[in-house]
Amino acid sequence: MKISGARLKSFLRQPDPEIAAVLLFGPEQGLVRERAEIIAKTVVEDLGDPFRVVEFSSAALKADPPLLGDEAAQVSMTGGRRVIRIIDAADGVSQIFNAFLDGPAKMSLVVAEAGNLTPRSSLRKLFESAKNAAAIGCYEDGERDIQEVVRETLGAHNLTPSADAMAFLVGNLGGNRLVTRNELEKLALYVSGADDNKSLVSLEDAIACVGDSAAMSLDLVVYAVAGGDPVGLDRALEKAYDEGTSPIGILRAVQRHLHNLHFAIGKIEQGQPPDKALASIRPPIIYKHKLKFQAQMRNWRQDRLAKALSLLTEAEMDCKSTGFPAAAGCHRALLRVAQSARPSR
Repeated sequence: MKISGARLKSFLRQPDPEIAAVLLFGPEQGLVRERAEIIAKTVVEDLGDPFRVVEFSSAALKADPPLLGDEAAQVSMTGGRRVIRIIDAADGVSQIFNAFLDGPAKMSLVVAEAGNLTPRSSLRKLFESAKNAAAIGCYEDGERDIQEVVRETLGAHNLTPSADAMAFLVGNLGGNRLVTRNELEKLALYVSGADDNKSLVSLEDAIACVGDSAAMSLDLVVYAVAGGDPVGLDRALEKAYDEGTSPIGILRAVQRHLHNLHFAIGKIEQGQPPDKALASIRPPIIYKHKLKFQAQMRNWRQDRLAKALSLLTEAEMDCKSTGFPAAAGCHRALLRVAQSARPSR
């Protein structure tokens, strides 16, 4: 069965006991791993327990097809239900899972992690159609999702972000769920360490802790694109991908930057001084980037920004299409925007 929407939260809290296997798939591998661990922990709290948790790859399963059924039939020496974790699941193990799901009920819960499976994937189709299996797609967090993660993670430390801090965090996190969680945990430790009685996370806190780490590679991409630097863009893109940022996350970051330029230039055209137009942007532009941003305000014009934003929106839609080469499409779109970032004459 397919699990999504309103059903997802309740399923993650307490999966149906009739479910023998869960498949988590999608482009957001940080979210795949997080949800896999959440589901596994509904059965075994300590995922390091060697008696109740076993993990092996899709390749190992292909090399030894009976392995899945044999492991699922094992009884824990310490009692309780067991968890079998399958990493890098793919269509090559569809027949093995089909035989497993058609067999007798097992005490173990199988949790399989996969990449971005298309709707035509035999493994995805199997899990979505089987009554005793569940398939969960894991896609990049939207703004509301990131806000929820921020509130949940900081709230666990009795911390609340200010409006400006929330806007900054939403704008600079979200490409990878695990990275987002780690950055927020680091932020919570930073704020709590500075003052045990502090409950409000300020914009300055967020910039000081998150701005120089998770956002750094995205900043390099954004300013290379809007500054018309294709060589710097290639280096920055490689770094961003190495850190787990997705093509859609990169495209959205550049869109936010161009929207800021559009907003500021619009203020200037209405008669506002450039420094006041820059100061009115929320969340504010980080101090170390202000000179670059001011130069870009002078170089860009509204008509070229509108065309660039339209191009980025189209690229994001393409990246969400099944089978589309997202990384290549993202790169191509950013190069075209960078070519538009020439100084006006």
